[in-house]
Amino acid sequence: MRTILMSLTIGAWLCAAPALAAPLEGEKTYDLLFRQGTLDTISRSSELVYRRTVKNSLKPEAAERDTGDIALSFREGEAVMALLEFRQDGKYRTLGTFPASVGNPMIMYFYETVVRDMAETAGGSPFYIRNRVKEALVEPSEIIAGEAIIDGKTVETSTIRMLPFEGDPNVDRMRGFGDLELQVTMSEAVPGWYMSMEAKASNGEVYSNTLDFERLDVAR
Repeated sequence: MRTILMSLTIGAWLCAAPALAAPLEGEKTYDLLFRQGTLDTISRSSELVYRRTVKNSLKPEAAERDTGDIALSFREGEAVMALLEFRQDGKYRTLGTFPASVGNPMIMYFYETVVRDMAETAGGSPFYIRNRVKEALVEPSEIIAGEAIIDGKTVETSTIRMLPFEGDPNVDRMRGFGDLELQVTMSEAVPGWYMSMEAKASNGEVYSNTLDFERLDVAR
C-alpha cells in the first residue's frame, strides 16, 4: 500500500490567530458532530488510520490494552460498509461495521469507548453515563474556530467542547470523572472530517482518551 502522510499531530497544531467562539444551538451541535456524508469522497480502496492513546491512573492495564491503531476500511456489498479494526502489536480485532453512507463511525466509537472506560474505571451505571453524554450532544454549545498546519498549509478547524457531568449531583462519587471533558476538532481538510477527539478527567491526570487522525492509506 502507498501511504499518504499528513502533518497532523496535536503537538504540531499552530494557531495563527486567536480562536473565536460562536454559540451553536443543540441540534446544530449534534449535526456538526455527526455530520453526514463525511466518507463520500474517500476512495473505497483506501483506509483511514487513527491513533488511540489511553492513559488511566486507576486502571493502567486498561490503558495498555486499549492503546493502538484504529483502521477504517470499506466493504462493498448491497450497501458500502465502513469496517473498524483495532490493531496492536501485529494483532487485529474487528470492532464493528457501519453504513458508510451515514458518515464516519469514529465519532460513535469514540463516545462509546469513553462511556465504557468510565463505567469500568469509576463504576456506576453505563446507561446513566451514556444518557448524560447523549444529553451533552444536544445541548447548546460554543464552536471554537481555529487553525492547524496540514502538509505545510494553514487550514481552518472547528472545535466543540462538552462537559457532560457539569452540575451532576453524583460528581463526588465518580472517582475523578466528574469534570470529564469531551473535545472534538474537525476540518474540511482532513479526510473523514475528524482531526482529533479527546476525553480527559481531572485534567488528564486520572484518565485521558485521544483519537488522532494519522494518515490516509491508498492501495496502489
